[in-house]
Order: sequence, then C-alpha cells, then structure tokens
Amino acid sequence: MSISRRGFLAGLPLLLAGCASTINDQTNYAALPNEQFPLKTVPVDRIKPELRRQEVAYVTPHGAGTVVVDTPARRAYYVLGEGRAIRYGVGVGRAGLALAGNAYVGRKAEWPSWTPTLNMQRREERYRKLAGGIPGGPNNPLGARAMYLYRGGNDTHFRIHGTNQPDSIGHAMSSGCIRMMNHDVIDLYDRVKVGAKVVVIQA
Repeated sequence: MSISRRGFLAGLPLLLAGCASTINDQTNYAALPNEQFPLKTVPVDRIKPELRRQEVAYVTPHGAGTVVVDTPARRAYYVLGEGRAIRYGVGVGRAGLALAGNAYVGRKAEWPSWTPTLNMQRREERYRKLAGGIPGGPNNPLGARAMYLYRGGNDTHFRIHGTNQPDSIGHAMSSGCIRMMNHDVIDLYDRVKVGAKVVVIQA
C-alpha cells in the first residue's frame, strides 16, 4: 500500500502526538534512583491512560497554583492558569470519610512518618496497634510525599499523599485522604507551595 506525500504530511501531527504521549508517559514514570528510597520504573501499561499524569485543558475559576480534587471523577488538578492544568489520577476516601470544601497546604514532608488518627484508632483495632507511628519509607502508607491540609490554622488530619498501593488509584477505599502514585505525588509536591489553596469537590 502506498501513501501520498500530502496524506503523510496530514497524518504527521497525529503520529507525532502519539509519539510525544508515549515518551511523556515513559519520562513521567521512569525510575527515580536519587530518592531517599529509590523508586523503580512504573510499568505504564498497568496504568489506565485516563489515570496517567498529563497536561490538559481545564476551565476553572480558581487561580494558578490551586489544587482541585474532583472526588467523584477520581482526578486531581494542579491549575496552571490560562485554561490549562496538570491532571492526576487519585484514590479517594470511602463514603463518609472524605473531606469536602476548601482547605490549604499547611505543611509538606518528604517520605513522611505516619500515625493513625485517634478516630482511625477508635474505628479499627489494627490502627490501635500502630499508635506509636510508622517511620517514613517504602512500607509507609503515606508513600514518598505528603501535603497536610489545614483550615483556619488547624490540621484537618486529611492529606494528599503517595501510596504503596498503586492499584488503589481510581477507587474510593482510603480512610479519607487523597492518594496518588508516588511518581505523581512527587511531581505535585514539587509544584505546590505551602499555603496553596486546595478545593475538594464532592458529589
């Protein structure tokens, strides 16, 4: 089968767009050997395309630097401004265990330690056994990064954080926090500033 020069040139943008997407995915989820706890390459074919990090068109009244979490859609957006945003797939809280409305990033931490909240300890015995906390590392439920959400100077006990359970992304199964793949939470952490506005949309 032959193809005309005009046909080839007409299809070139689509071809290049497809290549750019593949290269971008490979770059986004490549190994991170310089981390305190090195991260391996994420097999991109195991991540649904709609859950992969990418820049998208996004119209919102919120200013650049805002993080918008669309809980029903299982998506988070870092607003770039001018109708663009970085979109991430996220895991969200189970029914009745989710934050709603506005908050802000009160602090950030790399490879954070984790202690179950008192409410979590009251709900489930397995959390009471962890009352002393878990140090940061690959087995920590908060993963590679955490952004702590505050309101009025007070910690809400909700976080945007990484996870060592990447299969939970796209689902509602956490104890209320917003989970991201470790590679994605590192990307968001590097973009977001302490004090940044966070908007959590519920159904």
